[in-house]
Amino acid sequence: MADWLAVAQLSELARRKRAQVDVNGEPVALFLVGSDVFALADICIHKQRSLSKGVLLNGCIVCPGHQWEFDPATGYEATQDRYQPSYDVRIEDGTVYVAAHPRATTGAVPREAATAGTVNP
Repeated sequence: MADWLAVAQLSELARRKRAQVDVNGEPVALFLVGSDVFALADICIHKQRSLSKGVLLNGCIVCPGHQWEFDPATGYEATQDRYQPSYDVRIEDGTVYVAAHPRATTGAVPREAATAGTVNP
């Protein structure tokens, strides 16, 4: 069972669609994609750039350092066959919670198996 940390208010995330938060002393990037919130380690695995300063394009998180495109649900970068560490997310009463530890990335994580925080209307 995951330990959950309250990291942001959904109303704050809705304005910019992305934010950097702290999870156990590590920077984590939050992204609001449609009605889902995703969390990935903020420091890119390739050039150590901040993903929260990147952009969302065609449903992918684009790193500002080299334009690698990460799947927000899994952290997978298809052209490099590598994973950015990602975290499970949940939303309760307008508060965004992130799991205290990243998911294991020993193999492919199907997009539908990743846990996103979904905004319920």
